[in-house]
Amino acid sequence: MGSKEVKASLDAWSFKEAFLFSAGVVVTGFVVEIAGGSQGVALPSWPLNFIILLLLAANIVLAGLLLRKSPFVLWLGGIPVGLGLIAALALLSFFGGVLPQEAGKGALWTQKLRLNGVFSSWPFALTVFFFLVNLGLSLVWKLFPFKASNLQFILFHAGFWMALACGVMGAADLQRVIIPLYEGRSTAKAYSRSNAMIDLPFSLYLQDFEMQEYEPQLALFDPDNDRLEIDELLSNQSIAEGMVTVLGDLEVRVEKYFPFAMKDEKGNPVPVSADKGVSYVKISGTHAGKAFSGWVSTGSPFERPAFVTVENRLLVLVPGSPKKFRSQVTIRTGKDEDSRSVALEVNSPKSVMGWKLYQMGYDEKSGRWSSLSLVEGVKDPWLPAVYLGFFMIMAGNAIFFWKGIRKK
Repeated sequence: MGSKEVKASLDAWSFKEAFLFSAGVVVTGFVVEIAGGSQGVALPSWPLNFIILLLLAANIVLAGLLLRKSPFVLWLGGIPVGLGLIAALALLSFFGGVLPQEAGKGALWTQKLRLNGVFSSWPFALTVFFFLVNLGLSLVWKLFPFKASNLQFILFHAGFWMALACGVMGAADLQRVIIPLYEGRSTAKAYSRSNAMIDLPFSLYLQDFEMQEYEPQLALFDPDNDRLEIDELLSNQSIAEGMVTVLGDLEVRVEKYFPFAMKDEKGNPVPVSADKGVSYVKISGTHAGKAFSGWVSTGSPFERPAFVTVENRLLVLVPGSPKKFRSQVTIRTGKDEDSRSVALEVNSPKSVMGWKLYQMGYDEKSGRWSSLSLVEGVKDPWLPAVYLGFFMIMAGNAIFFWKGIRKK
């Protein structure tokens, strides 16, 4: 076929056909999904996923080199098809963002089409497959023959291909587990989302669980209506001696405030250290011509909360919400000398033997006295390849801006 005939064929297959092709890929995916019982795509794990990815890349390279003059291959690796597939991915991702992505959730038709699990569905898998083919073909044509002027294109598209391919194919190797830790005890056991026990290549010893809380708040509790009323105007202010707050029809004055206290032998609150005490506030006021006063406290697992009764209502002290919590743990990776102490926090992960460890939760009933700490462990062996893809994209963008600056 001559070059003019090839060009004529390419002109005939334009954006209209590309978007129809992309729509056909999505529809085919839905048909396969329904025919398969809406079970989605079972992605293979290592090493099969790596082998499949290598075979895909090799076939794309061979097709790009050996079928370079094929009108269909040229069209399949062209811009119109790429844009059509991007639009299809954007639409599927939109459904994945606005619809609940949980098994058994959503309307029946969304479950049948697996729109409640878009990113593991056949429409998404087929669209990603053809997009990788499109991206790969365009990359091969810029790589062979290599020209320095194509470096920006090569880095950007190769990075995009690597990040997308490794992110999708590596999903089956992603491990996300929960590690329950108890103070003074060591464990090397974790549990998956399906409650399956997993042996870790290291052990964690919980030295101490620490929590910082916001200031407690005075509130009025109506047991008849099960209603709690808080002065919203003072909700962001710290409790201080002499402050006045309005709760319902009550005006309450703070006489004394102990951030951390406990009752002595006579039953009077006395200040103590933070690890032993709870918040105590002495309040006073009048209601219907009658004065009231007394101590209110947040209470703890070891001490009942104190409150002041005003007719059929209760003045109480509501504990502050958690401000920050963390676990002091010792990580052992083998022998006793192979250990280190770290502080695990919510947004400050620690790395150990390919795992990322995050502070996840605690025993909420016990609050800052919790002896249980829940740690999340995440292992994604494909993540370095995804990061490499992102760095290649950034390098491609840097070259693009550098060229623009040089032209100016």
